Amino acid sequence: MENLLDNLEPKPLWNYFLELSKIPRGSKVEAEAARWVADQGRALGLEVEQDAVGNVLIRKPGTPGKENRPGVTLQAHVDMVCEKNENTEHDFLKDPLKLRRVGDHLYATGTTLGADNGIGVCAGLAVLASKDIAHGPVELLVTIDEETGLTGANNIQPNWMKSKFLLNLDSEEEGYLTIGCAGGIDTITSRNLTLKAPSAGKKAYRLKIFGLKGGHSGIDIAAGRGNAIRILAQVLNALRPTFGFELSAIKGGNKRNAIPREASAYLFLDPAQEAAFKTELAKHEAHWQAAYGAFDPGLVMSLETGSAEQAMSTEDATALINLLLSLPHGVEAMSPDIPGLVQTSTNLGVIDTKDGKVEINLLSRSSIDPSKYALAERIAAACAAAGFESHLVGGYPGWKPEPNASIVKLVDGVQEQLFGKPMKIMAIHAGLECGLIGEKYPGMEMASIGPDMWDVHTPDEHVSVPSVGNFWKLLTAILEKI
Repeated sequence: MENLLDNLEPKPLWNYFLELSKIPRGSKVEAEAARWVADQGRALGLEVEQDAVGNVLIRKPGTPGKENRPGVTLQAHVDMVCEKNENTEHDFLKDPLKLRRVGDHLYATGTTLGADNGIGVCAGLAVLASKDIAHGPVELLVTIDEETGLTGANNIQPNWMKSKFLLNLDSEEEGYLTIGCAGGIDTITSRNLTLKAPSAGKKAYRLKIFGLKGGHSGIDIAAGRGNAIRILAQVLNALRPTFGFELSAIKGGNKRNAIPREASAYLFLDPAQEAAFKTELAKHEAHWQAAYGAFDPGLVMSLETGSAEQAMSTEDATALINLLLSLPHGVEAMSPDIPGLVQTSTNLGVIDTKDGKVEINLLSRSSIDPSKYALAERIAAACAAAGFESHLVGGYPGWKPEPNASIVKLVDGVQEQLFGKPMKIMAIHAGLECGLIGEKYPGMEMASIGPDMWDVHTPDEHVSVPSVGNFWKLLTAILEKI
């Protein structure tokens, strides 16, 4: 692994990334990684502060002759989404990521890579370590728990940062300048279950949906990909009248901001019906494979012996399946102002059944706050009608685009000077911390850049090595111009 990143530029960035990849840093358990970031700043002899929740702020003075230039904050988050393939043996609480290079792309083996947003963190550290970039005062703000609640950005205190500008390093497409993002809110809905012993003669099985692409619940929500939880509900609803199985539990998805790739139902079925059930299941598999086509070609359905002890009441099972069929998932509205931009959506992200209770987590996003809350209210109404209790958590604001801001014009100009073409200026249907930071620093001009990376929040996540080089060139040139 030590030779994996040989001959890659910029070396300081990649060396930092190699070291960071050895440190477990899933959301809410990234304290060790945040300490590592702070230690890098101290090793460089820089001013380092860490706030009560764990955010790290490192300050580097301007280089000679630029000490009084406007300051710029480089901002990234240290946590990562922890997703792995079912057959991958990896403990995100202790195991280092197993990096591998395939041509010009860098992956992790069987897990998410954490380029989102480790590349941004390491780019910021490389700037702090540099001795050949002429720049004004630079601050590096590294936040915690961006992926599961924006906890770090939510707790940043006003007046902590001193900069006029902020460059967020959490974008995922080279040549694109992000100047706005969606806000979001979680709905958590649950129902206490009445459990009973299964009917005599019935055997426990596991019905599994897997092989889907999944993806980022904002960036990929309009990509036509399947939601394993929704597909599972469709199959259960179709097969239940014929086979009369008893439902024990449904589990699916891992993160509320990742489109579910896998979902399972644990059920009790007469073993004499197993062959017929598998025959019908194969028909549904073919149906849904045809329905998704090239959007999600890997869909698989299977029935195998499972492990379960109790069954839900008929009333609970009916209410749960019907609710999963009625809850929204996908695009609700497109932006009337920015072609191709999703304005409002919901991700039916996670379902779990344990301790006599079923719980479902949905993440709704919108660049329009009233639309976001109206959608959440509609979800709550559907849940109430199905006998579920629900509450809203983790609401965060969007980031209003300011296309005429001086930072936008500066970055666009530098891009054209370096690469001979202007930036593609855009807003995204995903949460960036800029919305929360902008609320507390209303005078700060902000923009977001990053290299090409794909399939973030999935085990197929990968980043373009040459694009990281171009990202570095752009970042350093911007700092020299400010």
